Parts: sequence; structure tokens; C-alpha cells
Amino acid sequence: NTTSDKIAYTSRKKTGKEYALSTNSDIYVYDLNTKKTTNISEGIMGYDTNPQYSPDGKSIAWQSMERDGYESDQNRLMVMNLETGEKTFVSKDFDSNVDGFVWSADAKALYFTGVWHGESQVYKIDLTDGNKITPLTSGMYDYAGVALLDENKLIVQRHSLSMGDEIYSIDLADNNKVAQLTTENKQIYDQLEIGKVEGRWMKTTDGKQMLTWVIYPPHFDPNKKYPTLLFCEGGPQSPVSQFWSYRWNMQIMAANDYIVVAPNRRGLPGFGMEWNEQISGDYGGQCMKDYFTAIDEMAKEPFVDKDRLGCVGASFGGFSVYWLAGHHVKRFKAFIAHDGIFNMEMQYLETEEKWFANWDMGGAYWEKQNATAQRTFANSPHLFVDKWDTPILCIHGEKDYRILANQGMAAFDAAVLRGVPAELLIYPDENHWVLKPQNGVLWQRTFFEWLDMWLKK
Repeated sequence: NTTSDKIAYTSRKKTGKEYALSTNSDIYVYDLNTKKTTNISEGIMGYDTNPQYSPDGKSIAWQSMERDGYESDQNRLMVMNLETGEKTFVSKDFDSNVDGFVWSADAKALYFTGVWHGESQVYKIDLTDGNKITPLTSGMYDYAGVALLDENKLIVQRHSLSMGDEIYSIDLADNNKVAQLTTENKQIYDQLEIGKVEGRWMKTTDGKQMLTWVIYPPHFDPNKKYPTLLFCEGGPQSPVSQFWSYRWNMQIMAANDYIVVAPNRRGLPGFGMEWNEQISGDYGGQCMKDYFTAIDEMAKEPFVDKDRLGCVGASFGGFSVYWLAGHHVKRFKAFIAHDGIFNMEMQYLETEEKWFANWDMGGAYWEKQNATAQRTFANSPHLFVDKWDTPILCIHGEKDYRILANQGMAAFDAAVLRGVPAELLIYPDENHWVLKPQNGVLWQRTFFEWLDMWLKK
């Protein structure tokens, strides 16, 4: 982001092992006249990203994390007064992350998007009124990509569990009225019946309240019994909000006559920092109890066939599937794990994000006196293969450097050696995601063939 004579940019100026162990990026300002560079976020040890000058050129704002090595630390909105050098954490009254932001035309406010209670809304920070935060939108949606069209209008993307991105405007001069500007996929939606989405609050094993999204088949009949899927989110600290995915698409699952249960288990943003941070060093703990709470509560419903439950997920969700396969006590009849961690010790040494392994696992497995790390590695899914008894499909990409493909191959081999029905889908040309359209088609086809085989016959 630039003014007339300065450029602000983000960089993590580290190399080698230090680069692999640290998230400490900084905001640098390069002066085009003097050819000098200044680090304006020095001393802030986490990620500092996305610098934006105010329209009047007097301030600069950016997203900032406090702690080095913690990539899911609270993403705060910082504003620096360029005349005095004073830095202010202006989003401190928002107990979640600032995911994107833009300045107001008069530089007196900032507009940002952030997740709260499973929805990503647009908020205003009034810099002239004690940094007061006001929500501008509401509803079961995720807003993203906020930009300023003119002094009275914002342009945003919006999607939900039931609809892909379209472009909308927010009229700041007309009671924040939201208007849809594009209808890119209307002709497709007009041909579809979309399943109902509802939020349910459930009491967890430690007495807290957990929001769980439930997605129903389009022609849902409460007098029928439906096979039901537990969706395990990745990240691990990624929100189960009103997200849209062409692969993990809740409406496609529902259209295949499955009820989908998607809990905002422990370790997700949008429910306060304590809820979000609890998962670090506790991969096999409360978050897994939360998964059981979600599926057990839904299994009480007369329209859920408790004898035909499946469990699916990717990344940390794939780890969750592998872990649950050794602990579910015959709850599930089918599993699907995509890009999941199977062997935690190997994961610690293999992943390209060493800071992630150190923070989330609590340290290295050879640190025998480190109680957190020892608890993590004692919960590695590969240690519980002796209890595997349920059909499992393993999917992985060979260009995945976050979680290497040998993890999926090992899990598949373990199932086969245990005599458990198993299938392996390996993509030689995909990374931690499935990005090529034809590969996505194969992914969906394989996904539902496997579930239908074990949950519908």
C-alpha cells in the first residue's frame, strides 16, 4: 500500500531454520526519496500483514498478531499515527479475528469483516468515538472482501452454506441497506431445491454451549430415518461459519440424502479467545469430546438413523477422523479422511510449518519432561489402530507439504493390515487442497460412492 512518496509492505526477513520456526513478519515502510526502509512493527512478535494507509495519509493500519510461532493468534487491527508514532489496538472490543478491512473515505472509521457465532459479518470501528465497534450486517451469511466504492457505499462478497459468492453493496447512508449486485449463478440455483440449515446450541461435557450447524436434505421428511454425517473442520482453528466450498459442500452432501452435523467444536474462532485457544496442546482432548457431543445429541432425533452414521474431514479434520476411528466405540459405520495426520511424530518432523508443530503439539516428542508435548504424541492416531474396526477411505495429494501423503498411505496400509475395509485415493498433482476441477469431480464421485456403500446398503 502506498502514499505518494512511501511504500508499506509485509515481509518475514528470516532464512533457513529461523524462517521455519517463526511467524514474525513485520511492516516495513520504504521512502522513495531517501531510499531508506523503516520497520514500524518492530517488537510485535507475530504476523504483521496487510498495511493500508489512511486516505488522509496521516495513519497506517494493519493486521497484527502478538505472539511469535502462533499462526492462529488473535488477528488484531492496529492503527499507527504517522506523526506521533503511537500504535493503537483499535479492535480490542472484538473478541475474535479481523479477517479483512478498509478505511472510510474520511479516515475517521474502519470497516472490517470478522467471525462471531458461526457467521462472518461487516463491522465499523469509529475512531472518533473511543474505537466503538458496531455491526453493519446480520443473518446466516459470511461476508468477505470488503472494499470502499465511495464515501457512502461498501462493496463486499457474500456467501453461505447454501450459496456461492455474489457481490453486494452496503449503503452506509441508508441504514446499511444490503443490495445484491450480481446474480452469476441464478440460472443454476433456480433449478435446485436447497436444504434447510439451522443452528443448534448443545451443552458440552464441560458445561459450555456449542453452536452446531445442521444441514437437512432438500426433501426432508421428519418421519423418515436418514444416514447422518459428522463433519470435522480443519485448521484446526478455522471457523465452521457460513462457508462455501466446492469440495466440502454441505448442500451437495444433503442433496445425496444425508443429514450433516457440523459443530463449532473447541478450537474455533468466533466464540472468544479462550474457546479458540483451548485446542493447542490438546488435540485428543476436549475437541474430541465436543465431536461426540454433537453426533450423540443428533443421534437422539427420531429422523437420524443412529445405525448409519459417518464421519468425514480434512487436514485437522482428517486427523480427527483417524483419531475417532480408534475411539468411537462403534458409533460410526464409515470414515473418510482427507490430508489428515496419522502419525504425530512423523508429522512433527515432516511439515514445512515447524512453528505450527511446535505451538500446536506443545514441543518435540523427544522432550520427555514436556507434559504438553508428551500428551500430544500419546494421542497420535497411529497408536490406536488396534481398535480400528470401521471402513475407511483415505484421500491425499502427493504435493501436500503441510501433511505429507505418506500419512494417508500409512493409514490405508494400517487399515488393510488390520483387516478393515479401506480405499486409497492419491492425487499426484494436488497439494493440501484439491484445486483442479476434474480432480474435484473424481473427489465427489469417490466420496459418495464410499458413503453410499456403507451407509445406504
